[in-house]
Amino acid sequence: MIQPQSLGALSNIHQLVTQLVEDLPAEDINRKYHPDLPGIGWLLGRSVYLELWWLREKILAEDDLSKRVRQFFARPLPRSAQQEQQLPPKEHLLNWALEVQDEHLSRLANPAQLPDHPWLKKGWLVDYLVQVHGRIYEQMLSVRHARSVTQEGKYHVKQPLQASPPVADSTEVSQGHYRIGARDGVMFDNEQPMQMVEMRNFRISNKPADNAAWLAFLQDGGYNQDCYWSKPGGDWKQRHSITCPWHWRQDQNGNWYALGLNGPMDLLPDLPVSGISWYEAQAYANWAAARIEGFSGAVLPHEYHWEAAARIGALQNGGRVWEWCSNPLHPYQDYEAPVDPEMRTQEFADQRPALRGGCIHTQPALRRISIRSAGLPDAGYLFSGVRLVFPPALEEEALYIEQWQRFLEDN
Repeated sequence: MIQPQSLGALSNIHQLVTQLVEDLPAEDINRKYHPDLPGIGWLLGRSVYLELWWLREKILAEDDLSKRVRQFFARPLPRSAQQEQQLPPKEHLLNWALEVQDEHLSRLANPAQLPDHPWLKKGWLVDYLVQVHGRIYEQMLSVRHARSVTQEGKYHVKQPLQASPPVADSTEVSQGHYRIGARDGVMFDNEQPMQMVEMRNFRISNKPADNAAWLAFLQDGGYNQDCYWSKPGGDWKQRHSITCPWHWRQDQNGNWYALGLNGPMDLLPDLPVSGISWYEAQAYANWAAARIEGFSGAVLPHEYHWEAAARIGALQNGGRVWEWCSNPLHPYQDYEAPVDPEMRTQEFADQRPALRGGCIHTQPALRRISIRSAGLPDAGYLFSGVRLVFPPALEEEALYIEQWQRFLEDN
């Protein structure tokens, strides 16, 4: 029996993903607004295709519809302009999506129409689909954001952002064993198997870096001084003439503002900075370690730092921006890849930097400590920010710094 609240959640996420397409001009549906992002129409098609693949083809053995669109919406993304031109236009895409979604909700609400399949026990597939669509919804919002950035327009800042250096306000996490990963429930493959990890003492910033701190980094020459940037990050910065976060702009008076999802807006000083790349997050950490009192030894957290701190409630202002970690997304020890290829985490092979915590657009079904994501190191189009970790503040500081460096090298 599939619970009504699960079907309600699936219906709701269906509406959210289709609404992101419904109010756009037809000519914008299959347009790419960033080289690394697909068109928003492809993402909606991908969402529908995955339902067809799992429910109709794998469970009901009905492959006529999924076969028909597999060339468009199965992995990988459309690679050529010719493939993109073959994608369905707006009205065709929407009508198809709504028809499939309604049909699936109807079948799932009537158990007599469904076979006895392990994916349907306790409504597992429905809850899984809600989470998959939730991830696609965030990707669609990234495309909407990239579209907004291309439509700049003039803006006059009402409350100018003032720079304020970050404050060394942190919580110490004690040495011990900490749970990593999800214990049970509906989850993605990259969250399991759950394990216990031994951690040395460390400190972690109570809050992620905010807009005022980022402006302090910028005004102190953070984008101009190569000593803060890794070689790949510096090359990327120079190649693309990066001088600020990708969606930051200045008005005629030199005041900074952001191009948000709904257009230009003031930057509020105490909100977490969003839309920064991993390269920028690294440079910020190096700047803070070198220039800000109390930040000696500051680096990006390893995923295990982040999750251990989250498990003891040490993170404030969490869930507003995805937070970059130092390590690439990797499979946990004893990981077993799902048999179904569409359920496997593809980013493992790409060695993309990990992201943790979710953002303001993350759906409720995905708001858990164990949730993991990843992004290209130059991806400023994500809703991503940064929180720093430090060596412990103990008398045996030299010893712990040595152990700290060893942990960073090993992980």
